[in-house]
Amino acid sequence: METASPVVSWSGTLSSGETLDALLSAAGLSAGDRAEVALAMAAEYDLRKLRPGYGIEIETSVSGSLRRAVLSVDEGVQIEAVFTDETATRRILPEPDLVLRAADTTVQNSISATLASADVPARFAVDLAEMLGGTVDFRRDLKGDEPLQLMWREARLSDQIIGQPHLSFAALTIDETRYEIVWPDDNSGNATIFVDGEVLRVFAQPVKGARLSSVYGNRRHPVYGDVRMHTGVDFAAPHGTPVYATAPGTISFVGRRGGYGRVVEIAHGSDTMTRYAHLSFVPDGLSVGDRVTAGEAIGRVGATGTATGPNLHYEVRVDGRPTDPMSEERLAEAANAEGTNPDIVARLHESRAQFTGLLDSDVAQTMSERL
Repeated sequence: METASPVVSWSGTLSSGETLDALLSAAGLSAGDRAEVALAMAAEYDLRKLRPGYGIEIETSVSGSLRRAVLSVDEGVQIEAVFTDETATRRILPEPDLVLRAADTTVQNSISATLASADVPARFAVDLAEMLGGTVDFRRDLKGDEPLQLMWREARLSDQIIGQPHLSFAALTIDETRYEIVWPDDNSGNATIFVDGEVLRVFAQPVKGARLSSVYGNRRHPVYGDVRMHTGVDFAAPHGTPVYATAPGTISFVGRRGGYGRVVEIAHGSDTMTRYAHLSFVPDGLSVGDRVTAGEAIGRVGATGTATGPNLHYEVRVDGRPTDPMSEERLAEAANAEGTNPDIVARLHESRAQFTGLLDSDVAQTMSERL
């Protein structure tokens, strides 16, 4: 029976001003082995991004032959290189813990200021504006002291947050009217908006998990520099990210339209159209006259046409005129025509109960710590 050869392990941490080569030299590696480790790591990680505090573990045989190296970088990610007849390098991603958090606060001067004072991720202000912007006028309707409740998910490794947090539930009460939003657990962005417990609309986000980078209305053009009307909303996302139809309809145009670049347009009834612009790719089989459903992939994010970087320009036109995509009720009617998920209201009640239970446990924990 063959037994594994014994190994010698060494570990160290990169100090300020120290190079990887100097750290590997401290491990006792020869110049050739140091170069081999650096080359292997560079296959999976940009070594120019090395920072103080990053660690490396080296394994050699008793005779000093290089066996294995593991570089630990940001967010628990490790780069492992195994040196046998052929060098094999891989990126090892950690398995974070999903933590559910809640906040119960009241609106101050603005949503952004409220979130900052409550230690809530600032990006949620954009999510709320995206969902309620067509229903609530934040500048006119918010006068202060409106109850605001939020529940969100964070991925954590120890005390470090990995990636971006995602909202699960939000409730805002204005003049005795309660607006609630429930997001699905799959981060699809297809949030359901309720008013006093009744479904207002379902918003199918055209790019899942994307950041809303520019809203509808007058703005300074990012390319030309002048102030002009922005006829849609922009979602910033990596090149190649899938783009989805926001409501059921029929493909009315596939091709290029000047500054819009590569475009797909969908007709929803006789008077409403959605436009998806700057696409890098459109499926070969997608053509005018095809029926699509809400959430069906129709292309990929790109930077074609007049764009400063990869993003989706999403536009809604009614009778040929642009309208705010966040307030257009005809899309909600088109989505609702496909049928309402029978457990959609049950999900709202579950979210309310989950929020209350989480808030109660947080209060209990805080009181225990004080005692």
